Amino acid sequence: MTVAREQGSRDERVTPLELFFDLIFVFAITQVTGVISASPTWEGLSQGLLLLGVLWWAWVGYAWLTNTINPEEGGVRLAMFGAMAAMLVASLAVPAAFDEQALLFASAYAIVRILHLVLYAVAGTGDPELLGAVARLTPGTIAGAGLVLAAAALDGLAQGLVWAVALTVDLAGPVLGGARGWRLSAAHFAERHALIVIIALGESIVALGLGASEIGLGAGVIVAAILGLAIAAALWWAYFDVVAIVAERRLSETEGNAQLAMARDSYSYLHLPMVGGIVLFAVGVKKTLAHVGDPLELVPAVALCGGIALYLVAHVLFRLRNVRTLSRQRVVASVALLACVPAAVELPALAALGLVAAICTGLIAYEALRFSEARARVRHAAEPVT
Repeated sequence: MTVAREQGSRDERVTPLELFFDLIFVFAITQVTGVISASPTWEGLSQGLLLLGVLWWAWVGYAWLTNTINPEEGGVRLAMFGAMAAMLVASLAVPAAFDEQALLFASAYAIVRILHLVLYAVAGTGDPELLGAVARLTPGTIAGAGLVLAAAALDGLAQGLVWAVALTVDLAGPVLGGARGWRLSAAHFAERHALIVIIALGESIVALGLGASEIGLGAGVIVAAILGLAIAAALWWAYFDVVAIVAERRLSETEGNAQLAMARDSYSYLHLPMVGGIVLFAVGVKKTLAHVGDPLELVPAVALCGGIALYLVAHVLFRLRNVRTLSRQRVVASVALLACVPAAVELPALAALGLVAAICTGLIAYEALRFSEARARVRHAAEPVT
């Protein structure tokens, strides 16, 4: 038996089982960070981002599923544990997903995706519109998982290209299938994605802490750790101070297919570059801690500066999609961060990290002062009565 969530209720919050499921995704993010850190080359960076993309899309599928049904009721709970087991195996195989563990990763990943479709089909029993939406999603899901399986028989550039096609096919599925038919509890959906941003930021803190403890606590490492924390705090502020509040309210106020399309675009799609940017930031900080007095190599420099720029650009697009306005200061900050890449390969890594921290904290200070009245109205507005 499955129990549907009460759509539109502001009382529906993330369940303990959903948080438990997300712990597997935490491990997956950690593994992806490790892949890029272990191979700080363009190939390693590309493979890490492809891995993050397919793992993210698997997580997104379950975020929509558990937004539709209560995962803690009936046989859904056991099925969720099965999906967690498959996701764990896929995450364990991440470091060698393009090498000797390619087939293991692909097989576990396929199980995760197929279980998702089965559970959604069960959830849609008696709901023709939802079943139709699942049917439209199925070809892209099966094709994407099948291509990852096929890529296990390849290597090198061909393997990477097939992975890229698989991810593109999967991501295109919801757009080609349209938004109609899906079910959404807006407050729960927004909270689930906000929590995944916290999880990604938490992983960056873990990477920072582990990197510092492995190297030893010299003065340079301590300063780098504090600067890294300041950047992470700025990234948190950039999302949670106002953006998350406004986005949830806009999603809750929108109705019908427009609401579903907003959820798909703003959360399923645009949160991927946010999480990807945080992962790249974690890689850059880890490399900085290892060589505080030496310049960063090009790929770690791109990860440090470009990762945060990617995060902010995603915010710009997020705002454009939700409120149709442009955050010019975040565009300027993104350009400034990209301009720091040449300096990061020449200056000591600690100095480069200081530049990045200055840009990030300066952006937050500017927004807090420049938009103080609007910020106060948003943060202290009365919650809508339901």
